[in-house]
Amino acid sequence: MSSHHGVEHVGLPTKMKSKQGSCNPVKKPGPVSMEHVLVALRETREERDLRIRSLFNFFDSENVGYLDCAQIEKGLIALQIPSGYKYAKELFRVCDANRDGRVDYHEFRRYMDDKELELYRIFQAIDVEHNGCISPEGLWDSLVKAGIEINDEELARFVEHVDKDNDGIILFEEWRDFLLLYPHEATIENIYHHWERVCLVDIGEQAVIPEGMSKHVKRSNYFIAGGIAGAASRTATAPLDRLKVLMQIQKTDAKIREAVKTIWNQGGVRGFFRGNGLNIVKVAPESAIKFYAYELFKNAIGENMGEDKADIGTTARLFAGGMAGAVAQASIYPLDLVKTRLQTCTSQAGAVCPRIGTLTKDILVHEGPRAFYKGLFPSLLGIIPYAGIDLAAYEKLKDLSRTYILQEDAEPGPLIQLGCGTISGALGATCVYPLQVVRTRMQAERTRTSMSGVFRRTISEEGYKALYRGLLPNLLKVVPAASITYMVYEAMKKSLELD
Repeated sequence: MSSHHGVEHVGLPTKMKSKQGSCNPVKKPGPVSMEHVLVALRETREERDLRIRSLFNFFDSENVGYLDCAQIEKGLIALQIPSGYKYAKELFRVCDANRDGRVDYHEFRRYMDDKELELYRIFQAIDVEHNGCISPEGLWDSLVKAGIEINDEELARFVEHVDKDNDGIILFEEWRDFLLLYPHEATIENIYHHWERVCLVDIGEQAVIPEGMSKHVKRSNYFIAGGIAGAASRTATAPLDRLKVLMQIQKTDAKIREAVKTIWNQGGVRGFFRGNGLNIVKVAPESAIKFYAYELFKNAIGENMGEDKADIGTTARLFAGGMAGAVAQASIYPLDLVKTRLQTCTSQAGAVCPRIGTLTKDILVHEGPRAFYKGLFPSLLGIIPYAGIDLAAYEKLKDLSRTYILQEDAEPGPLIQLGCGTISGALGATCVYPLQVVRTRMQAERTRTSMSGVFRRTISEEGYKALYRGLLPNLLKVVPAASITYMVYEAMKKSLELD
């Protein structure tokens, strides 16, 4: 089976690739420097300079002194790398450090230096015994620690693909040749998925998907971590959510102080957390459906456009995010309606709020099954642009942070991610807030009504300002909700050994 697709061209002359002994002589752990890389590759600095210059000249086939995206694309094709897994756009973006639309030799050399150091660090991390080579057992251990299940057959294919001389071990030179032009962060999970893509488009006799591929043994733990993080976040911000809902249904100018007094008088401290139990119950299924659907829509759009899912563009991301949000919202909508009734029933009736079971039965008997979907239409009209703006803005802000704040291909850290999430969430919430007010009012009313009727009545009786009642507490939820979710999620990842 042909498994290397011209990757051997990445490192130059064959005479530089001879092996002396079974493993490289680098056995000492510690901080990584270019000296380690040179020893592992058995190269002098002059030989390495020649190799990198020759590779640059290979891409610069027209001898213009710089590379553009088209030249990189052409070079990858010349290396016989199948179009299904080449990363020309990403590679160009990572190399173009000054963002002038071209990659000169110094930028190319800087990428090569950083990438080889990065690849040696993870090579050293997998080679826990520091023998200077990666054994199949060491690779398997690293995959399992990353939460990836792989059987013996798949492991053998992985090693065979990287091990060019078929001696059963992977030297750093082979590791480098396999990943040198892979522009993303070289984590063990990313490397595995890169190999997956290579295997899927392999120009061999059997281009098949290996059985059991992509089974993550700890995937359920990620859902547990996300669910607990979401539950903690919603519980911490529950008072603001109750305050928002109460202000949304008020017919007179709503003041936060008066709304707080009303909640306190009706139920004390517990009154601020009414409906939070259902809010927590919604977390896991809503998040799972939303993000799985988002990935499915992105993949489908990418395949239809003939692009990688990372390059589908802002408009397509907006559509994918909106559709994913709509699917998730429609799936758990009855829980949302019951939650709103719980939060508003005492303020409307002046009596003790019934239990969830009693309230649900009362809605079913007196209003019928369709009542559980009151306000679904404005909810979907709101959730599509909200989810779309939120997710698309978040990804766009992360891209901008990589371009203008971070260096090279570094991933945004916790503070940048929190900032991106805060801005995108606030932007999405503000844009669709009038629809949220109309939805809450339709959910709270026991008589049959329409979205247009509630809109007209609200504007004619209370003015346009009524469509933004409760916006402040809603926006105040964004920062603490994002912060708490992130902190709890990271703590749960450590507890569940997902790092």
